Amino acid sequence: MSSAESQQEQLSQSDPSPSPNSCSSFELLDMDAGSLYEPVSPHWFYCKIIDSKETWIPFNSEDSQQLEEAYGSGKNCDGRVVPTDGGRYDVHLGERMRYAVYWDELASEVRRCTWFYKGDKDNKYVPYSESFSQVLEETYMLAVTLDEWKKKLESPNREIIILHNPKLMVHYQPVAGSDEWGSTPTEQGRPRTVKRGVENISVDIHCGEPLQIDHLVFVVHGIGPACDLRFRSIVQCVNDFRSVSLNLLQTHFKKAQENQQIGRVEFLPVNWHSPLHSTGVDVDLQRITLPSINRLRHFTNDTILDVFFYNSPTYCQTIVDTVASEMNRIYTLFLQRNPDFKGGVSIAGHSLGSLILFDILTNQKDSLGDMDNEKDAPNIVMDQGDTLTLEEDLKKLQLSEFFSVFEKEKVDKEALALCTDKDLQEMGIPLGPRKKILNYFRTRKSLMDINRPTLQPASGVTVSNIPKESGVCSKTDATGNGDYLHVGIGQVSVKYPRLIYKPEIFFAFGSPIGMFLTVRGLKRIDPNYKFPTCKGFFNIYHPFDPVAYRIEPMVVPGVEFEPMLIPHHKGRKRMHLELREGLTRMSMDLKNNLLGSLRMAWKSFTRAPYPALQASETTEETEAECESSSEKLSDVNTEETSVAVKEEVPPINVGMLNGGQRIDYVLQEKPIESFNEYLFALQSHLCYWESEDTVLLVLKEIYQTQGIFLDQPLQ
Repeated sequence: MSSAESQQEQLSQSDPSPSPNSCSSFELLDMDAGSLYEPVSPHWFYCKIIDSKETWIPFNSEDSQQLEEAYGSGKNCDGRVVPTDGGRYDVHLGERMRYAVYWDELASEVRRCTWFYKGDKDNKYVPYSESFSQVLEETYMLAVTLDEWKKKLESPNREIIILHNPKLMVHYQPVAGSDEWGSTPTEQGRPRTVKRGVENISVDIHCGEPLQIDHLVFVVHGIGPACDLRFRSIVQCVNDFRSVSLNLLQTHFKKAQENQQIGRVEFLPVNWHSPLHSTGVDVDLQRITLPSINRLRHFTNDTILDVFFYNSPTYCQTIVDTVASEMNRIYTLFLQRNPDFKGGVSIAGHSLGSLILFDILTNQKDSLGDMDNEKDAPNIVMDQGDTLTLEEDLKKLQLSEFFSVFEKEKVDKEALALCTDKDLQEMGIPLGPRKKILNYFRTRKSLMDINRPTLQPASGVTVSNIPKESGVCSKTDATGNGDYLHVGIGQVSVKYPRLIYKPEIFFAFGSPIGMFLTVRGLKRIDPNYKFPTCKGFFNIYHPFDPVAYRIEPMVVPGVEFEPMLIPHHKGRKRMHLELREGLTRMSMDLKNNLLGSLRMAWKSFTRAPYPALQASETTEETEAECESSSEKLSDVNTEETSVAVKEEVPPINVGMLNGGQRIDYVLQEKPIESFNEYLFALQSHLCYWESEDTVLLVLKEIYQTQGIFLDQPLQ
């Protein structure tokens, strides 16, 4: 590049006027235009496996710029870590790998991309490797500088790339098993488009997220490993929830953003399904599962049985321990990575996850200073009834190949129970087996704790002799021991761990809390009851959600009233709901008018005849009667209408569970959903992750605690 341009500059400086033997001025201008070369602008991508296919996704513009700056800083990239995606992932620049920070996820490859070719089926562009992209760039530079095209290159995978001109560059895939006639690769397969630079391909590159984090929300999933109809994990669904929140902040909190009053809300997933099913219970279930209808039985074991696991003292302990310890661990790690964070924390649960959080919150203590530090104590004692050897335990976990490692290190069962994740890592145990082993021994410890004798309420009250009208009326039991729920709630006897923070608001999506409390024998929640450490509680549900139940009728059982209707995020009711209400109001008006006309006609028929001589005297009286009757009728109609309006928003006291505010909030169904409730029932239970109305309510309530409100209040 430099040699050709310098020669041309020297030529133009030594002899500015063209000689008869030199090129014409038009040819010189042509050569100058052709020799202009601009370096390509790189963009960083990472690879994700989606539906068993590799998909390359671009980093947002801010993250890509940070990676490029770190790459071009001149320092050694080995050991260089760049946080991306709002701090939820770390990119190890030397390894070119991207690791999740707060949850377990397979590491993904990272690539500095400059050249792309169109893929096989989905027409998405795939980046070339960094080394081959450099070869392509050097070839392109020479072609542009010397204006010599028709360049042919062969990639390490025997792919042929031909640079015809700056606008036309093609890629030929190698065909397996070349024929005996020795045909050239350019004659084989269909040519694919080659593009230089990310600006020439169709890909969405988002702007970065605000650096300031105002609030942290932990999101706990429900039953099963999949959280929506696309069988996506809790991490992917929470990613959608977060993306919707970022969009709504730009549209509904625009003034606060412009005044730099707010940043964003961080949503982090909490996974308890994987630790539960890595305890070895799946192996036990597989032994007793019938071989027929295999897929349905696998779905039952992997998903439906989570409800039964939570009602088992053994596995309920594992679930609540996992949820609480994960939230505490993530919170501690979050503070380490965000030392300037001064915001509050809220929690959200979907389906069974909301019930888990409800039970944990019900069993918290008022003061965080009274929290016991049992979870930090290293003295783990094995269950006395446990007679399995270490080798048998590892075999049960399908980890027999690691027995020799423990035998070499002279680690027996008691020693292994004392090992930390770091100890196992130093022994060379991979991440997956480490998690299985640690969770297994944590479960064994929980079993031992449950089997120990515990203090019972001094009154000796049992569920059978508690009045049916009893509520969740106390924060601790009769002995003052806050580890157990009041026996009146009918919950299984487990030890509930402490949270190291006080949640500000608890959001429940599609929650069966009301049903579970009723099944446990609870008929009424004391209006004065509130969570010991959490001020707010919102029960959000879709009207067709088959799993969702209301809470307010348990607080005020004698009154029938509608839940609060969540406004549409565009500031109005959906059209079909407005039409339905309009028709209802019109039919009520028609009915009142018709009844009024019938009454008037009936009175005119049944009125006694007056003598002719008294007609003049009684005319005024008759008119007065008609006027008074019409006034009465109009008064009745006005009263009925006003009563109907008043019934829409009744002044109901729903107790202190949400600080005196309403608890039940219902979404507006879409027009197509109103045609058939049963058809959209399952989808309604899984709709919350991408529901703008749900996310906006969450944001509105969170920011209200900070004195920040929507730009325009929703009607």
